[in-house]
Formats: sequence, C-alpha cells, structure tokens
Amino acid sequence: MPKAVVIRLAAAAIAIAALSLVWSQQARQPLTMEKVTPNLYVIIGNGGNVAVMPTSEGVILIDDKFAQDGPDIVAKVKTVSDKPIRYVINTHQHGDHTGGNELLLAANAEILIQKNARANMVTTKMPGRPRITFNDESQLFLGGMEVRAKYLGRGHTNGDAVVYFPSERVLHTGDLFVSSGAPFIDSANGGSIKDLDKTVQKILDTFDLDTVHPGHGAVAKRADLVKWVATVAELRKRIAKACEGGAADATKRLDIKDFGWSGPGMLDRGMPGMCKELAQ
Repeated sequence: MPKAVVIRLAAAAIAIAALSLVWSQQARQPLTMEKVTPNLYVIIGNGGNVAVMPTSEGVILIDDKFAQDGPDIVAKVKTVSDKPIRYVINTHQHGDHTGGNELLLAANAEILIQKNARANMVTTKMPGRPRITFNDESQLFLGGMEVRAKYLGRGHTNGDAVVYFPSERVLHTGDLFVSSGAPFIDSANGGSIKDLDKTVQKILDTFDLDTVHPGHGAVAKRADLVKWVATVAELRKRIAKACEGGAADATKRLDIKDFGWSGPGMLDRGMPGMCKELAQ
C-alpha cells in the first residue's frame, strides 16, 4: 500500500478516535421526541437527530445516535408503533449517528449507508457496519410509504446522504446542515469546506420540501436551508482569511460573532483540514 494512503488512513482513524473522545466527554442529554407530520417524528438530544417513520409493516429510522441511546430510541419508537424497526438509513458514519447500529442489527433491522461512508467505517474499524450500501441513490418502500436517500456530493464528509420523505415534504440532512451552530468539516474523512454550500444548493435544487430535520438542533424550514448556503459561503471566505496567518491559531482570528452561534463549536477541530484545502 502506498505510503501516502497509509498516512491518510491513519489520520482518518486518529480523527475518529478523537471525535469519539470529544463526544463521550459531553454530558448526556435526555432524548425528546416530537411529531413533525402525521406520519413522521424526530428524536432530538445527545447526538444526531433521528427520524422515525412508523408504517403498517414496520418502522424506518434515519440514524440512531450513540450506542448508549439505543434502548431509549427503541422505547420511544414503541410509544408510536407496535411494529419492529425494519430499516435504518445512516446519513454518514460518525458515531453519534451510527452508534445504535449494533443493537438494531442484532434485532434484525437492515441498515443502509452511502458506500463512501461505509468505507470510512471499515477504515477506522467502527462497529455496526451496514450490510447494504448505495452510490448515488436508494429508494425504500414499506407499508405504503416511500423514503429516498441520495448522495449529492462532499460536505461534512465524503459520504453524506440526505433522506427525503416525499409524502411529508420533509428532508433529513444529516450534518450537511445543523441548526445548532457552526458546521464541522471532517477533512480526514473526505469533508470539504469548498463543496459544502454547493452540495446543499443541490439539495434545494433537487427536492420539493417544506421542513428540514438538521443533523443537530431544532427542526427547521426550507428558508433556513437557503440561509445556510449563504452562511457557509461567507464563512468560507472568513476561514480563508483567518488561515493566512497559519492554521494553528486560525480559529482565534476567525470573526463569527454576527452568525449568532454560541461559539466556534467544532470549527477548531476542522480548521487544519480546511486551511489545507483552501490553500490548494
């Protein structure tokens, strides 16, 4: 194996380990479930948001948070359906979106993920790897409901899928969009600050949607996704300027006060990779 590939794989593994440590050190939040439409719910708190679609033949989930959240997710699903969880679609590989995979696989759920995201899981030896992958698009039909998963390009990682519920006009974005603060670009796993806003614009051009489940934060509207495109474009310009003085302390030079965020969030962790990408 070429030395450059070995170095890249090692960097990705280290990045995943570091992220897992950060996530594990955060205080666990109680999970809450809210009804978004007559046929769709979202579970919020302690990791990535989870979409829940009950059908007459079983339940479809989008993402499943951390491993420790699995039993709580299952309990909340049982309050809206007496059917088993049949399918899970992972929006990407991070552990706050795939941590419940092992539990659900053991309960005979089938899990789908974009092929790049599964490759990232294999590289970093993550548990709960899905058995089914797709490249550009996958459609799921269960109990008279349709769910579409689509890959539109790099952004948060190189394997971010968005999931669309056409009957509800709702889109689940994973971490391509968060309503809780700044974006995180996981460069070690193919993320791109150059491509993020372009990928989100493709989402807007592709789907007829009213409501948005972000990867983290409160349920949003289409207008919030439109605003996110402009926000990311402006943020990229400011990051490029901050990187001119070096990546090590670029976050300290980054002016984000007018974005309304409580702080830089994961920007600092992604800054070295973003500075490197923007310098190319």
